[in-house]
Amino acid sequence: MIILFGAAGSGKSVQGQTLAGKYDWRWMSVGQLLRDCNDSEMNEIMKRGELVPDEFVVKMMHSEMMKEVEKGRYVILDGYPRDEWQAKWIIENGDDKYLDGAIVIDVNHEELWHRLEERGRVDDTREAIEKRWEIFEQSIYSMTEILGKKGVKVVHVDGVGAIGEITERIENVLREWGIIDTQNR
Repeated sequence: MIILFGAAGSGKSVQGQTLAGKYDWRWMSVGQLLRDCNDSEMNEIMKRGELVPDEFVVKMMHSEMMKEVEKGRYVILDGYPRDEWQAKWIIENGDDKYLDGAIVIDVNHEELWHRLEERGRVDDTREAIEKRWEIFEQSIYSMTEILGKKGVKVVHVDGVGAIGEITERIENVLREWGIIDTQNR
């Protein structure tokens, strides 16, 4: 299992879906799972740009992850963990033993705004996006530090460029980690 970290608009979902499709892995996005759960209270929370309660998220993600582990299917986690509390929960509950590493997709704010304007999602209001960026920037260091101290590899990848170029950068990291072999191009 790998984690893809990145601010809203960084392309982590595009990359996660691309890799999942290419290698027949499961792409598991917190945001998508929350949008698909059709819980009106959770939808209202997201619409305001606020975060769904951690307890709800970790239980939902743990359940989905374990289904895939039981099937023997590789998983790409998109947007999970999203804060220090969730990262600690992963460690304290043993889910870290399934993690091969975490990749942080770095993109500057100007490029992020451009991308988000193009995707035009309902929950992408300027205020909601700014809140999500602020939360991400406050929590990424502590999350990667917590995971790193437990032995989870963390690598930053440049997220600016064509989708295929960014995918190749991520695949190079996955080759280094032995998740995909050099024949997978």
